[in-house]
Amino acid sequence: MRKDKRKQVGRLGEELAARFLSEKGYVIWDRNWATRMGELDIIAMKDGQLVIVEVRTTRSAKFGYGLESVGFRKQQKLRRLAVLYVSRHRLHHLPLRFDVISVLWDEENPQLNHIEGAF
Repeated sequence: MRKDKRKQVGRLGEELAARFLSEKGYVIWDRNWATRMGELDIIAMKDGQLVIVEVRTTRSAKFGYGLESVGFRKQQKLRRLAVLYVSRHRLHHLPLRFDVISVLWDEENPQLNHIEGAF
């Protein structure tokens, strides 16, 4: 799949994930928050807790689901970015949680799996 098509599918997955979270009572604070270090897909609030959500979208389960691609290095990167976000926005007082939303993209019937407290 071409890179631009992959990006488009990724953005569609993020849009679906954001809608899903909003429907579940999450308040979306930020999307695609980027620095030179990287990007946080979705930053949300739920029940007084700051939630950093990594969205992984795949078109096929052939090579595994998105969750498997959030390995140790990616987790470390997300943690560093979250610390930076919390620091820049002075949110040290809030508890922090990391979730992963895996989207298996099918235009007719996309499947979404939300893992709260994934790491």
